[in-house]
Amino acid sequence: MPDPAQSMSVKRAQVDFHNFASFGEPERVLAAYADENFRRGSVLKKNRDFICSLTPFAEVGANAGHTSYMLANEFHADGFALDLSADALRHGRFLRTAWDLKRSPVLTAGDATHLPFQDNSLAFVVSFQTLSQFLDVESVVREVHRVLAPGGVYYFAEEPVRRRLTLGRYRVPYPERMTPREKWLYDSGLLDFLASDVIGADQEESFGIRQNHAFGLRDWADLLNKYFETCRLITFPRERGWANQIAQTVIRWLPGRPEERVADLLGATLAAFCRKAGTLPARLPLNQALACPDCQKPLNYKTPDELVCDACGFAAQQQDDVFNLLSTALRAELYPGNRLDTLDFSKPGHEAGLLSGFYEVEGDFGSKYRWIGGRAVVRLVRMRPGAPLLRVQGFAPSVAKIELRVNGRPAGQWNLDRPGLFVVQSPLPEEDEYEVEILASPTFDEPHQPAGEGRVLSLNLSLIKLLPQE
Repeated sequence: MPDPAQSMSVKRAQVDFHNFASFGEPERVLAAYADENFRRGSVLKKNRDFICSLTPFAEVGANAGHTSYMLANEFHADGFALDLSADALRHGRFLRTAWDLKRSPVLTAGDATHLPFQDNSLAFVVSFQTLSQFLDVESVVREVHRVLAPGGVYYFAEEPVRRRLTLGRYRVPYPERMTPREKWLYDSGLLDFLASDVIGADQEESFGIRQNHAFGLRDWADLLNKYFETCRLITFPRERGWANQIAQTVIRWLPGRPEERVADLLGATLAAFCRKAGTLPARLPLNQALACPDCQKPLNYKTPDELVCDACGFAAQQQDDVFNLLSTALRAELYPGNRLDTLDFSKPGHEAGLLSGFYEVEGDFGSKYRWIGGRAVVRLVRMRPGAPLLRVQGFAPSVAKIELRVNGRPAGQWNLDRPGLFVVQSPLPEEDEYEVEILASPTFDEPHQPAGEGRVLSLNLSLIKLLPQE
């Protein structure tokens, strides 16, 4: 049955995107993760009085699990890092080495709208930049409430509060992809008065990740008060640039509650601590918290590396430190193994589908890619009934043009007007096999090599696959 909160196409896009993006630039990403942990940990410490226990915890939408590692090592808590992307969670092995971490959460691939935990089994649930990834935010909040024990606390942060004081005319890319004019507007704060949604939303949506930025401060409060006995909301309004600072000063002169008014008019990010009614039990065993994703009965450890459900026979072997606790149907769809309709350069065996024009695999920690020159060709075989959608994912180091030809016929042209990650998609007619030709320009000589002695490059690609047309 389709999930109204998040379609299958969005789930696929999240898995593909997070695998490629998590450690594409290890030094930059590690610094970003450390900065996020500092912010999140600081807010947690200031509100520690609200929380009875941090164990057992679950982080929903954990990505590489960096904040779960913080909870396990800095706060000495035990729990689970859960994300739809098992590949993103596997990058935790690199985090443990880079940060010399001694303790690890249990890494679990799972679905936020069908959490693989038993009712009333957790003392603490956290999520960051996660709720806005769902068209039906309430479905996730409802699941969190279900798995929290009475007296347990849900802490989420970095969720957007809709800004009312804007013309809503302009979709804004991430800062690293802004033009000089956009960057000036961004630094001055003027861009916020033109933006139609959260900065960077357009780039994620180009990958097929649909987002929900419709919640104002009152919408958040109404939703949380529906499920939790006590809520503590903390807003962090937009302060970047002189334009926002002047607007804040003027708004604070008006009568009423200044912090709420600033967040309502100028937008903000929201942090919230929400306590479920009741008294927290003295003991909530970590090894008894998991539930079968197929039948919701208890999930037990057969061995330290294998979980089984005695009721329906569901089983999950630990692979590269991760238990895949998606339902059997969803696991088969998102993690089908090697397929002739998918070339994932982070997985062994993809080489069989490459015909010409690709250089050797590069990259680390699951973020593998191949450079091409002006032309590359692959073969894909249709594995599902019906006409498919062709998806090509990669990175453009500069402004670029991409043309696709499939079985000798034009399948689309795209002008990439900004450097960075990209996805292009094209519907295809129903055929048994597809020879996909990828043409890219401009090309350039490999940097730091003598002229004529290096490779000729254009784009690097990480994924080429056939998807159902939804």
